Amino acid sequence: MNGVKSPPSSPQSIAFVGNYLPRRCGIATFTSDLLTAVAQEADDTQCWAVAMNDTPEGYHYPSQVRFEVDSKNLADYQLAADFLNINQVDMVSLQFEYGLFGGNCGSYILELLHGLRIPLVTTLHTVLLEPDSKQKAVMEAVGSASDAMVVMSRKAVESLKEVYSIPQEKIHLIYHGIPDIPFVDPNYYKDLFGVEGRRVMLTFGLVSPGKGIEQVIDALPEVVDRHPDIVYIVLGATHPHIIKEHGESYRLSLQTQARKLGVEEHLIFHNRFVELKELCEFIGSADIYVTPYLNKDQIVSGTLSYALGAGKATISTPYWYAEEMLDEERGRIVPFNDPGAIAEQVVELLENEADRHAMRKRAYTFCRPMVWGKVARQYLDLFRKVKGGRERRPKVTFRAKTLGHKIPELPWPHFGHMQRLTDDTGILQHAKYIVPDRSFGYCTDDNARALIAVLMAQGMVPDDTVLIDLACRYLSYLHNAFDEASGHFRNFMTFDRRWLDEKGSEDSHSRAIWGLGATMALSRSAGITNAAYSLFEPALPVLADFTSPRAWAYGLVGIHIYLQKFGGDRGVRNLRSTLANRLFDLYLANASKDWQWIEETLTYGNGIVAQALLLSGQWLQQEDMVEAGLKMLHWLMQIQTEGKGHFVPVGNHGWLSRGGQKARFDQQPIEAQHMIEACTEAYNITRDKKWLDEARKCFDWFMGRNDLNIPLVDYKTGGCCDGLTSDGANQNRGAESTVCYMISLLRMHILASTYV
Repeated sequence: MNGVKSPPSSPQSIAFVGNYLPRRCGIATFTSDLLTAVAQEADDTQCWAVAMNDTPEGYHYPSQVRFEVDSKNLADYQLAADFLNINQVDMVSLQFEYGLFGGNCGSYILELLHGLRIPLVTTLHTVLLEPDSKQKAVMEAVGSASDAMVVMSRKAVESLKEVYSIPQEKIHLIYHGIPDIPFVDPNYYKDLFGVEGRRVMLTFGLVSPGKGIEQVIDALPEVVDRHPDIVYIVLGATHPHIIKEHGESYRLSLQTQARKLGVEEHLIFHNRFVELKELCEFIGSADIYVTPYLNKDQIVSGTLSYALGAGKATISTPYWYAEEMLDEERGRIVPFNDPGAIAEQVVELLENEADRHAMRKRAYTFCRPMVWGKVARQYLDLFRKVKGGRERRPKVTFRAKTLGHKIPELPWPHFGHMQRLTDDTGILQHAKYIVPDRSFGYCTDDNARALIAVLMAQGMVPDDTVLIDLACRYLSYLHNAFDEASGHFRNFMTFDRRWLDEKGSEDSHSRAIWGLGATMALSRSAGITNAAYSLFEPALPVLADFTSPRAWAYGLVGIHIYLQKFGGDRGVRNLRSTLANRLFDLYLANASKDWQWIEETLTYGNGIVAQALLLSGQWLQQEDMVEAGLKMLHWLMQIQTEGKGHFVPVGNHGWLSRGGQKARFDQQPIEAQHMIEACTEAYNITRDKKWLDEARKCFDWFMGRNDLNIPLVDYKTGGCCDGLTSDGANQNRGAESTVCYMISLLRMHILASTYV
């Protein structure tokens, strides 16, 4: 009929992007269940998945997974966008949580989203009420790229509007799906698990310290006194990332705790990841389900949804999702970190059967709309609406790879050459071509820089244990180099482990401070962090006696990184103020309109000075210091750029004196690296995208956009030539050049992952 709009058509193909079974995590289960449910409700629609891998070998996926992404490889996200576009899917359903994707706060996913030409519906598994600036920026960028966003609680709806300014019309509430479990007496299943005749408490899901299981174990003695037949079942494998970092130490600590409390006979661990049928049977056997999370910032919980959907009497701490789901007497809320309250509620529910069963029925009835079939229909309705809206109002979402402002594709970091240069003592200074040259031994400078590089790369290589091993070797060298009596680092050590100096240079000492500060900020190991602090604290005071401006600058950068983590350290803050103002005073005394520098000669590592002024001025709230840093950096780029083209660092065969001619060669990797770091900080302060271009210009010097059009890098090993001479590249690949390249590459990857 004229004037009657036909309903929007269903999408003929839907791609689900997220983790996928058999990867063991809650979002893998959710993505798999959602895809299956939608496929069953719309049997004429093709449903398939793009799976995120956290290991290079991936998983033995079912046929539904048609494309795999190495979550740590930015290039894979570009390829995934191309694959989705080429396959002309009608709809992409993205599962979003910061930790699913590579980059800072999961920002690698933006590379995929910015390349899509396809309608996008994003399901949020995390919504933070108090995000930091990067988390907020990533969420806002995901919201901007999405046609619709699905959340699983009312709290999340309000948070998206108030915190992230997501328009109301984009936000849709669809509760977490659950299996359709019958409402049965728990005794029906207990014999399957050898607990017939006993009262059963249950917690299930991947086991990790944040789950608060120790709180329930602390509550057990009081419960056992009143109900000796009680048993607490903890069902679930330890989280794979916890296993990788800490093994089974958390689970073993829980067992030790139960033994000390005399309740080990009342605690049963099932250390495995169970299939859905068996999971439903475990849930069915429980008289009481307990979810004792330690953190309020939990906007959704699949395990709680499953338990309530099975009609379980539930006790929970007051995280956001639990407060909403257990409202109207569908469960009991207890304070965080209060085992006594847990015990009190368990006993009360066990001794008041009528109240317990009434609570079960309320929970079960409330969750009926959450069974997967009904949830799938809600998603399909939303997909149809989004598809119809896109057809009526086309949205330009695709950006060709040659257009727009973005960091171009980068090589992937490889540590083969750094490993080749490293032995049990540390990293060797020099190489003959690619072969380590032992005759020059080691130095503190290179080991400090190498320490920064390997810790920056955490999460970006297949096996972080290799990086941790290297970090321990470099940190061990710094420990050996430090002389407690004088408070100074030695610098040079021969291959047979003899020190050549009683006290190293001021620069080498300050580079050690830089490396240690970065270690405390970057390390994911408490042991490494503590070891670094044990050196940082006693080595810091002598900085106040130094006279080298570059030593002040290196020290300031290390101090700043340290204060990002330990900002309340008043003594370190005072030292930063002292050193920064000394550096600034030098600038004021020497700089002019045509010579924006602190000395009469421009020599080595110049970008570190500009970076130190920018960092210090920002955090000391001295705008004139920030302005000086920006003027200096602009001048450094101006005199080290060939026209509007490539980067030409000042050469070390003559440097550049005021009023003189700049030495063209030998050009050193350290110059490019420090300029990249300074440009990064300038961008962080100003948000002016020209600094991204300048950083890339400096990085491209390594890639071959230089005076001789010669690449300096071996992409397969990460080795870097020692410099650019008038005759070509210096083919020796020592530690300084290789590590400077690696830090530069990693910084560019971080820039690529954080630019939104």
